[in-house]
Amino acid sequence: MAKQDNGESSAAAGSAVENHGAVPVSSGTAVVASDAFSNPGLPPHEPRVTDLDPAKERRASRTVGMLFILSIIGSIFAIVAYIVFPIVPGDMLSVRLNTLFLGLGITLALIPLGIGAIYWAKHLMSSHEHVEMRHPTRGTEQTRAAAARIFTLGNEESGFTRRKLIRNSLIGALAVFPLPAIVMFRDLAPAKDPVALFKQTMWDKGTRLALDPSGAPIKASDVTIGSVFHVIPEGLEEADHPLDEKAKAAVLLMRLDPSALNEADDRKGWSYDGIVAYSKICTHVGCPVALYEQHTHHLLCPCHQSEFDVANHCEVIFGPAKRPLPQLPIAVDAEGYLVAQSDFHEPVGPSFWERSA
Repeated sequence: MAKQDNGESSAAAGSAVENHGAVPVSSGTAVVASDAFSNPGLPPHEPRVTDLDPAKERRASRTVGMLFILSIIGSIFAIVAYIVFPIVPGDMLSVRLNTLFLGLGITLALIPLGIGAIYWAKHLMSSHEHVEMRHPTRGTEQTRAAAARIFTLGNEESGFTRRKLIRNSLIGALAVFPLPAIVMFRDLAPAKDPVALFKQTMWDKGTRLALDPSGAPIKASDVTIGSVFHVIPEGLEEADHPLDEKAKAAVLLMRLDPSALNEADDRKGWSYDGIVAYSKICTHVGCPVALYEQHTHHLLCPCHQSEFDVANHCEVIFGPAKRPLPQLPIAVDAEGYLVAQSDFHEPVGPSFWERSA
């Protein structure tokens, strides 16, 4: 009985959940807080030569000022070189000279500016090490006031307001440095009045409408209802700058049922038997309007989704464009070819500040 009771007791004990204490862990695998090292602090400050010798401090200040003045000279040299050594089309020597001297001027403007800023920070600004604690939220008024005092202290330590030579030469260098870029960007614009260039295209009285890109003239009989043609002025390839002229003179030619056209009284003679021509250049930012919906008579600019109604003088019905596409007045000559009656009556493309309409 004793053995049987012991067996039953053992079985019962084997099926029960026994509570044990925590398993001891080796100290080699545990993190012991007492092993953390203490903050060693910052090393003692070592003054620089410019901190100990006022004469060397003044010399360093003059060095920084001269570097900034040298940067000003480099910026001016770049502008002068760009003007004195212009690029002549077809002359590779002029390209090399312009690139060489312009690059030297910009280099002379950039390198002293960077070296001067580094020399200023290394030799004249405060060299004390500081620890700034991060604050994830807006600080208290006392903290903000302390931050303002820190900015004031930084100004005093850097000597920006006290060292007039450095301050004035730095301001001059930063003011003159962008000038070469401004001169070069301005030279990208046409030498002539851009307002007149935008208002005038290759279209003139009697100029035939030609297919793009073949340049073949178009007869009115070739244009069927619902069709659309990409059109350029005849003789475009003979222009001095054909791509520039095409960018202004590109036209879309469409034919609608004459009863579908809603023409204003002053434009009734601008179309021919339902054939109308409108500028292909979107009035938003100048993208090419290239998609025509035959059944709705809508033109769509694929770039920014401006939509124009051909049946109503290409007025804007959707999108960011602010004015209709300019219409090209057309007619038919004695041989049946479509010709322009005149140039556009308003500037093509996006609006710009000089235009009056």
